[in-house]
Amino acid sequence: MLLDVVVPEVSDGVTSGTVISVTVVVGEKVEEDQTLLELETDKAVVAIPSPRPGKITEIRVAEGDTAEVGAVIVVLETTEQGTADEVQPVNAATEESAEVPDAQPSEAAELVVIGAGPGGYAAAFKAAELGLKVTLIDPEVNPGGVCLHRGCIPSKALLHVAKLVSEAEESAAIGVSFAKPTIDIERVRSWKDEVIGKLTAGLGSKVQKMNIAYVRGTAQFKDAQTLLVTGVDGGLEEMQFEKAILATGSRPIMLPGVDPASDKIIDSTGALELVDVPKSLLVVGGGYIGLELGSAYAALGSKVSVVEMTDGLLPGCDRDLVSVLKRRLDKKFADILLKTKVVELKEQKNAVAVTLEDKKEERSQKRFEKVLISIGRKPNTESLGLEKAGIKVDVKGFVVVDGQQRTTQANIFAIGDIAGEPMLAHKAYGEASVAAEVAAGRKAVFDPRAIPAVVFTDPEIAWCGLTETQAREQKIKVKTAKMPWRGNGRTLTLGRDDGMTKLIVDPETDQLLGMAVAGPGAGELIAEGVVAMEMAAVSEDLRKSIHPHPTLSETIYDAAEMLFKP
Repeated sequence: MLLDVVVPEVSDGVTSGTVISVTVVVGEKVEEDQTLLELETDKAVVAIPSPRPGKITEIRVAEGDTAEVGAVIVVLETTEQGTADEVQPVNAATEESAEVPDAQPSEAAELVVIGAGPGGYAAAFKAAELGLKVTLIDPEVNPGGVCLHRGCIPSKALLHVAKLVSEAEESAAIGVSFAKPTIDIERVRSWKDEVIGKLTAGLGSKVQKMNIAYVRGTAQFKDAQTLLVTGVDGGLEEMQFEKAILATGSRPIMLPGVDPASDKIIDSTGALELVDVPKSLLVVGGGYIGLELGSAYAALGSKVSVVEMTDGLLPGCDRDLVSVLKRRLDKKFADILLKTKVVELKEQKNAVAVTLEDKKEERSQKRFEKVLISIGRKPNTESLGLEKAGIKVDVKGFVVVDGQQRTTQANIFAIGDIAGEPMLAHKAYGEASVAAEVAAGRKAVFDPRAIPAVVFTDPEIAWCGLTETQAREQKIKVKTAKMPWRGNGRTLTLGRDDGMTKLIVDPETDQLLGMAVAGPGAGELIAEGVVAMEMAAVSEDLRKSIHPHPTLSETIYDAAEMLFKP
């Protein structure tokens, strides 16, 4: 019999790939699972195996061809019983068309996950892989949460636009000049939305494939084993469950007295909608969200000012790292006002009148077309009915959990932003894996040595483990090595001379306690520090690891060399 071998669905959302090698020839006898060809997609390189033993009678693709999911690539002659119809082409629908169908709450869910952000969908996927029957509850059409819909992804999309604009402006210094960029805000906005749509639709497709029941709505506890689920259509139903994972995330903190419907005083969600680019923008709060969005709007054409109550930007971050960023922001922003607070915001017809008070308690008034409030986030725990389930929260509103992410109610777990700081998507991923494994009866504990933090400004700032500031506050003796990037070859070939890599080690054992990086690509480089800390590395390990040349990663090696004692 002849058997058509088709391109399988190799990954979520992938509809085609490029043939990079064909490893068989016509007439060749092959074994079951022997590689027939290799296919490169935008997500991976995958080997396509033979489904059965047999002889190759026809090869319908060649190296360099694009092969669609479901397309016949090889015809195999096999002596086994059956028909070619047994191999069905995979549905090649694109992820853009995927949408999670609404499901009605079941009477008894084995595991219900409330909230489909990075923590929630990761927990649902992990639990389903471990064999649990999972129900996922979220009001959005597709999973993604704040991170994908209104946070990490859209902000990084806008920051990419900002980077392109900045590089075009600065390239004249190396002999390459461009005309002033023309920015089509509508196209930028639609491109941002396309990125969001593609990622969230891919998650929706995965929910279907993993047979996860997806319920569009919100939930609150009636008791420790019952939920009241309000659907997006307003309907109310009860859902019984055995175990639950809370992953409802967080929301921006708004100043008291501000009209939530205002189009002039906005939070990060409003800023990411990119309704327009104001001529002037005041960012209230010098944390990472405010600086990232401020940088994006400055590149798009806004005259941006930042006001921060403390004596420096990025409170909590080491000052030597912040100084690298501030020198550049001083050129990008109209004003950076430290030790200054907002006393009053008053909306006018075409602007917002802002009353500021400096460290000398002297007041001044300025007018801005828009004001972005970026003073932090708070966990979404108030409307869950936690007290009815016997779940405790701390004074900041975070759900109290143990090392297995269990709440004070043993069958209910909490992960992500509601489970405490740092409020980062990748921390939620780690907690999700632990909670899902424990819910499935496995042994697991959340005990990372280092959780990286990244500020995606230009230059980026990233750190993991112990900071120098924390070491001083906790009176921990440390030894540091700081390597400026101005002597690094790769830095200079990028047309930049700013940046720094810092290592923090135990002076007695030489063990790496922390790492920090400021400069282009810092968010990528910090991963080396995370791995080193998880492996309990010493600085000698970093010195003995050969780093490629010329790269920015060499600054990690150079910093480690500074700690060498002959």
